[in-house]
Amino acid sequence: MIVVGGEALVDLVPGSSVDDWGLPTLVPRLGGGPYNSALTMARLGAETSFLSRVSTDPFGTALLHRLRASGVTTSQVQRGDEPTTLSVVTLDEHGAAEYGFYVGDTADRLVTDPGELPGPPFALSLGTLGMVLEPGASSYEEVLRRECRRGVLTALDPNIRAELIPDPQAYRARFEQWLPHLRLLKLSVEDAAWLAATDESRVPEAVRWWLRAGVGSVVLTRGAHGLSAHTSEGEIASVTGRTVTVADTIGAGDTVQGALLAWLDRHAVTEPERLSAGQWHRALDFAAAAAAVTVSRQGAEPPRLHELTIE
Repeated sequence: MIVVGGEALVDLVPGSSVDDWGLPTLVPRLGGGPYNSALTMARLGAETSFLSRVSTDPFGTALLHRLRASGVTTSQVQRGDEPTTLSVVTLDEHGAAEYGFYVGDTADRLVTDPGELPGPPFALSLGTLGMVLEPGASSYEEVLRRECRRGVLTALDPNIRAELIPDPQAYRARFEQWLPHLRLLKLSVEDAAWLAATDESRVPEAVRWWLRAGVGSVVLTRGAHGLSAHTSEGEIASVTGRTVTVADTIGAGDTVQGALLAWLDRHAVTEPERLSAGQWHRALDFAAAAAAVTVSRQGAEPPRLHELTIE
């Protein structure tokens, strides 16, 4: 079982028409970084459970239905009558997404510590707003530390939303405290530069520091330019991105996180840092293939296992 913790929200995505003022219609799409990753894992064959607090409003009910339809277990989902978090999405001419969030007093940020996870699970994956918005962020931090002590494969995709982090220095300090509790850190080059308070040219230095601080392995994503895996041995493997017609980039990084953990689960790998270069290459290639399917579709719609031709 892989337990995924974090927010479930609704993205309001531009539709195909505009009003008299030139504003696009907005179409609701179910999402959230951890939510998308959970869908990916389950669709790719991994037994997956979602840990969050979800609203009892119609959006929240739809979020739960979609999880279950994809095979995600929802027994660890808490419910509340607070509203669902909303994200208004804007797309540039290349389909790249930017987000504006409405998170005041919403359900997912009020998740409470569930105590020791049953199992223990094979892996725990956390990230995005779940690690930012209090009081839920502190609950997820406690789960991370406790499950790491139990030997669970712990993974983080910080998926930085800088506009929701009022004190970047304080968040970076918290991030550094998580490093000894992480077996896998997956993040974009842009997020790595933000976390290290540096430019992208110096990200390799930051990755080496994070590994020395206790992270087992780091996977860096570079959008269409591919992704790479780094361990204490250095950059151990890399793959290029797939060439596809991009509908939008919503959920691309979330799909990478989900596909990586699904691959590790399928191959019973609890210590990714021990993978050979060849194994890492296959894992990254699987993740790149999954992300290519997602970006070819509107909204975060991860693939199912039968849609991929590699393992």
